[in-house]
Amino acid sequence: MNTDLDYYSLLGIKRAAPPDEIKRAYRRMVFRYHPDRNPGDEAAAGKFKEVLDAYAVLSDGAKRAVYDAVNPPAEAE
Repeated sequence: MNTDLDYYSLLGIKRAAPPDEIKRAYRRMVFRYHPDRNPGDEAAAGKFKEVLDAYAVLSDGAKRAVYDAVNPPAEAE
C-alpha cells in the first residue's frame, strides 16, 4: 500500500464511493493504461501498476479502512 498516492483521486472517485463505482472506475483506468494498449510507454505502465494497487486496497473493506485511517481526507478550505 503506497500511502503517498491518493487512490481515490487516481481512480477519479469520491471517498464515499460504493464498491460498484470503484470497480467501474478501476476497469476504465485499467483499459486506458494497459501495457497492451500503450506498448513501450513506461509512464502508462507505471500508472497501470498504481491503478492495480489502488483497486487492491479500495476493493477490500479491511484494507480500505486501514488506508482511510492512514490517509485522512484533505481539509476543505
